Amino acid sequence: MMIKYLFADLDGTLLDPTGKVNAETAQAVQTRGLPVTLVSARAPMEMQAAVEALQLNGPQIAFNGGLIYEQQAGQIVPLQMHPMKHTRAEMLLDFIKNEFPGVSLSCYTRDQWYTERIDGGVRHEQQLTGQPVTVTKYDDLLADTANRIFKITVITLDFKLISALAAALKKLNYPDISAKLSGLTYLEITSDAAQKSRGIHFIQDEYQLAKAELAAIGDSENDLPMFEQVGMPIVMGNAAPNIQAISPYITKTNAENGVAYALQHFLKED
Repeated sequence: MMIKYLFADLDGTLLDPTGKVNAETAQAVQTRGLPVTLVSARAPMEMQAAVEALQLNGPQIAFNGGLIYEQQAGQIVPLQMHPMKHTRAEMLLDFIKNEFPGVSLSCYTRDQWYTERIDGGVRHEQQLTGQPVTVTKYDDLLADTANRIFKITVITLDFKLISALAAALKKLNYPDISAKLSGLTYLEITSDAAQKSRGIHFIQDEYQLAKAELAAIGDSENDLPMFEQVGMPIVMGNAAPNIQAISPYITKTNAENGVAYALQHFLKED
């Protein structure tokens, strides 16, 4: 069956190592002409440059499926939202801040990025996404229940530390959260309802598409639920071996225009 829709991760996939959509990738997406939905752990504001570079106008999936939205007249129009429970976000921020003070910690509402301190991780993320961050106390932020938290982000170059945090979160056994590693330096926590697979189901139902008509391309652990929902999972050449093992479709790395290669070789028109 012919592929009719493509879902694409951003970091490590569509974006090159400098965090940009390069001209070759943009040209390949536009030439192939498949409808594309970005499926990312990023916030909408951090996805906007890629949406514009690829000239996308359909639904997009942010916060690992925590928010499905469209851009209309320059405004974000939510189609489906799954923020974290307010009390759970409060507990997690407090736990990580006190038990793992060595990590870089920040959080996102739908439209804003917050941290208590500017550190190396926050500066790295600022350079990567170009987004401003607001410095505030988490207690002050969460004192207003209208501030709904969609994602908590932990960044550290210490893989043992981030692995220990992931293990500690698993031990807490909170049933209403999802904590996933993105690459070797990021841990992202969302509502358990925020799954890339849910976003794909939403769009599949909206456009009445069969699983065999869907393709997805990604590189990380948090892309595995997305891969399970499509007929053609395509894995980046820069993905870890255990991620590459799930599919026969392995493209080049994001430094080698792997998305363009996949479009030209795996997703070429019949």
